[in-house]
Amino acid sequence: MNSLKTQSVQSDEFFDSSRRPAPVVEESLALIKYRELVRQFVSRSIKTRYKRSVLGVFWTLLNPLLTMIVLTIIFSQVFRFSVENYPVYVLCGLVVWNFYSNATTGAMSDMLWSGNLLGRIYVPKSVFAVSAIGTGLINLLISLIPVFLIALILKVQITPAIFVMPFSILLLAIFSLGFGLTLSTAAVFFGDMEPVYNVLLMIWFYATPIIYPVDVIPEQFHWLIRFNPLYYFLTIFRDPLYNGTIPEPVFWIVSSVLAFGMLAVGAYIFTSRSNEYAYRI
Repeated sequence: MNSLKTQSVQSDEFFDSSRRPAPVVEESLALIKYRELVRQFVSRSIKTRYKRSVLGVFWTLLNPLLTMIVLTIIFSQVFRFSVENYPVYVLCGLVVWNFYSNATTGAMSDMLWSGNLLGRIYVPKSVFAVSAIGTGLINLLISLIPVFLIALILKVQITPAIFVMPFSILLLAIFSLGFGLTLSTAAVFFGDMEPVYNVLLMIWFYATPIIYPVDVIPEQFHWLIRFNPLYYFLTIFRDPLYNGTIPEPVFWIVSSVLAFGMLAVGAYIFTSRSNEYAYRI
């Protein structure tokens, strides 16, 4: 009889939901446990993207190069826009922008695609956003090849400052993950989130000094740039290669605060409603 009581107490303790970890911690632990699934999703995304492409992975190299050529012709010839080593300048901007936009939209669309899967088996809901970031990182690393190639052709001085670029990429990835988690949650509850975000991305692109220098913006509007988070990530990525200098500490501090702050906010929003995703998608 006593053994039955002991078993009952142990059972009650085991199933006590109040002793479960916080949703963010629980999701993080599950993500670590299912890390092999993340790897498989990244591999599937890469293979699917290039499977039916004639150029395959070379398209990742050609895409920014072709865009760079078009922009160089337009701004240097049509608008008489003069920036030293402009191809390198714009390529750095395009690499950052393509990673951010593709990773965040990918996190959102993959979450919506997961509806049937979530209804059948258990997987950590954040696995789709993390996989989108992983896929984006692989494409970003491939895209760096033409960036350095053009820099060498134009005889841009490569300095030891480039060794800080992995840290700028890491901060950008953390920020994108946080934003992707927030977008994924919004997309589940608001069906028009994808097209709305695509419009916002178009506006955001031209509001960010990707294809133009900050100097062309009238001084009275410089304060607006300071409210653009991508301006800081773009600076810590571009300066080490384009200018051969390590950005000022303020850019690293702001970028770090934005990255980890966005991740904390995104993780909280995402996990607080994660139990509803399976039947809302």
